[in-house]
Amino acid sequence: MRTKLQRYSGILLHISSLPSPHGIGDLGEEAYEFADFLARGKINHWQILPLGPTGFGNSPYAARSTFAGNELLIDLRQLVQDGYLAQEDCANPPLFSINHVDFGIVGMWKLALLKKAALNFLDSIALEDSKIKADFIQFTEQETYWLDDYALFMTLYEKYNDARWFSVWNREDGDRFPIAMKEIELKRSQELLIWKTMQFFFQHQWSLLRAYVNSLGIRLIGDIPIFVATDSVDTWSHIDLFKTDGEGHFSAISGVPPDFFSSTGQLWGNPVYDWEVMAQDGYDWWLKRIRRSLDLTDIVRIDHFRGFDAYWEIPFGHRTAENGKWVKVPGAELFIRIKSVFGDIPIIAEDLGVITPGVEYLRDSNHFPGMKICQFGFGLSASGRLDAGNDFLPHNYGYPYVAYTGTHDNDTTQGWFDSIDPELRKEVCRYLHCKPEAVVWEMIRAVIASHAAYAIFPMQDLLKLPSLARMNTPSTCGPQNWSWRMQPRAYDKIKLSALTALLELYGRTSEIEPLSGWERIEAEKARNTP
Repeated sequence: MRTKLQRYSGILLHISSLPSPHGIGDLGEEAYEFADFLARGKINHWQILPLGPTGFGNSPYAARSTFAGNELLIDLRQLVQDGYLAQEDCANPPLFSINHVDFGIVGMWKLALLKKAALNFLDSIALEDSKIKADFIQFTEQETYWLDDYALFMTLYEKYNDARWFSVWNREDGDRFPIAMKEIELKRSQELLIWKTMQFFFQHQWSLLRAYVNSLGIRLIGDIPIFVATDSVDTWSHIDLFKTDGEGHFSAISGVPPDFFSSTGQLWGNPVYDWEVMAQDGYDWWLKRIRRSLDLTDIVRIDHFRGFDAYWEIPFGHRTAENGKWVKVPGAELFIRIKSVFGDIPIIAEDLGVITPGVEYLRDSNHFPGMKICQFGFGLSASGRLDAGNDFLPHNYGYPYVAYTGTHDNDTTQGWFDSIDPELRKEVCRYLHCKPEAVVWEMIRAVIASHAAYAIFPMQDLLKLPSLARMNTPSTCGPQNWSWRMQPRAYDKIKLSALTALLELYGRTSEIEPLSGWERIEAEKARNTP
């Protein structure tokens, strides 16, 4: 008998995009309500962006730490309930936009309250032993491999008024002289504890949310950027893992070579790894990174997967990507090592861009599903018609690919359709067999009906939102990127029964077992227990 293939669905919505009264989406009640919405619709996956604390540009893909959680996502209301803040502390917030996150205003206001809560927490556990004190000690001990460095880095970051560590800090601090680090530990011990406490708050709230989401039969899909930010604790604390000039200065950065879209290529600016050094300890840093990701989410999407076969390397200091070169990476060896430790872990390979046979072999030999983006399937051939053989058209998707209408880097589907040429619009409508006003819904239907294992949609597409709701425009920097917020109860406008009917029609409501030992009532109890 032929084995039935499991088929799934999901929605892409980052935590920061949730509604909340405090200027940015958080791990509070709106996150639980969104999980309930998914469960009612029989949607079994929730995909998010990287969870790290963002720095310049507010991009989750350029976090100050690849291990830490973003403190701005902590729910202040839960801290009030836990007794670490008073209700009046949060009573007069700035006038926040409900449409976009103003990271500057949110950060200044919220971080001050989080630090106050951390001090109150530390005062409370100093008075007596308690379960929460034991949990805090256990957390700091288990996560010491990244937490100690993160607390040091953020304390120094504030000392230098958010200036870049590799260009402004004193050499003693930038190069981590042992005497300088010991002095920070002694003179700023309370600041270090505050940063550790805020990470404990994040971990505690995230664990409760994840347990609740899993109890509903929903899996969380996380995201790992292949590279880390130049101005991050990862580079500061592990400079030996990156290519340098021998004096601690970066010697090479990443990017994309010149192509049809850019005659000078793309200069990403991330420092590149010294893979020979990484291999010496069995890729221990990568093992820790994977372990941390699996601690937070159920499935891991790896961004720029092709970089594990080869990446485009540009000499540090160059202003364009023109004078780069392809550099091979021991990706096969790395994933053998990862599997020897974790087994067959659920990884999604973001295999977009210039994909070579080497990338395909690395993906397929590890049984990682790749990605298909429906918007990429629509382009006119020389005949003025669609190319029916385009791999990104839904009828060409294979199993077990992960299919999207678009991702965080795409325009919303409505915005994309509004922006394309009239002739292409006609072809899109012809392919989807619909009128222009129905294109978004029919593209969702086409992805759901495809043979892909996963059908995932940005929340903006389910809401049929225009370009103003776009999450990110690649190669640009500005307040419009990463800041979109869903308005309160916006999903009430969605005809959820119609979406669920489509998912049932095309077999995408496969049940996912809740985490062992977690029942919904237990998750509810945990949610309301400090």
